[in-house]
Amino acid sequence: MAEYIRKATLFLFTQECIKEYFNKFNFFHVGCFKTTLSKILGLGIIGGSFLVKVPQIVKILKNKSGEGINILSVLLDLFAITAMSSYSFCSRFPFSAWGDGVFLGLQTLIIAILVMHYNGDTAKAIAFLSAYIAVISTANSGLTPINVLWACQAMNIPIVLISKFMQAYTNYSNGSTGQLSAVTCLLLFFGSLARIFTSIQETGDTTMILMYVCSTLANAVIVTQLFYYWNIERVKSKEKIKKKS
Repeated sequence: MAEYIRKATLFLFTQECIKEYFNKFNFFHVGCFKTTLSKILGLGIIGGSFLVKVPQIVKILKNKSGEGINILSVLLDLFAITAMSSYSFCSRFPFSAWGDGVFLGLQTLIIAILVMHYNGDTAKAIAFLSAYIAVISTANSGLTPINVLWACQAMNIPIVLISKFMQAYTNYSNGSTGQLSAVTCLLLFFGSLARIFTSIQETGDTTMILMYVCSTLANAVIVTQLFYYWNIERVKSKEKIKKKS
């Protein structure tokens, strides 16, 4: 029983912090405070990641449409998440530093398949799913050299920017955010913002930190568009009501 408790505490505290907090009763240790906060944030992000893109999935299913969702942007996003998760897994980073990637990847995959399906490309969606399973299995099997995974992770920085700005351009071209879920976009923004801190504390990996900085900035653009176009649509609705009256 004691062994299980010890393992459970390691999800929140490092060995050093366990000594500082429970042996020395040093509750004001700055380093341990940062590390523990990072782990709590990381676990919170992982918990939240179960539902981050669910509103988007529900919205697509409800409307039976992927209108306004740039499929290439979704696929690039999926690549970025998969590369980050595989690299982190093979680098043996703490699960709290990257675990949300597992659930975000699964949800992004579902979104990609749904968009393809509702765009009339069901066969392509099935083929893509099969190919993705093969790729992710190979990437995490230990057969893929770590330097290859690092290269894929490094590619995430431009890919994240390109994927988000492609979606931003689609929004701009349409004059609307279409089927994009505001809840999902906001959660992605705050999640990537928090990940900057957790990546600094738990991995120290420059590429991961830069990726989350870029992701936060790009997500901020999408969130800004959501509010901007939401305000425009609200004004248009009011004008229509006035004309009818």
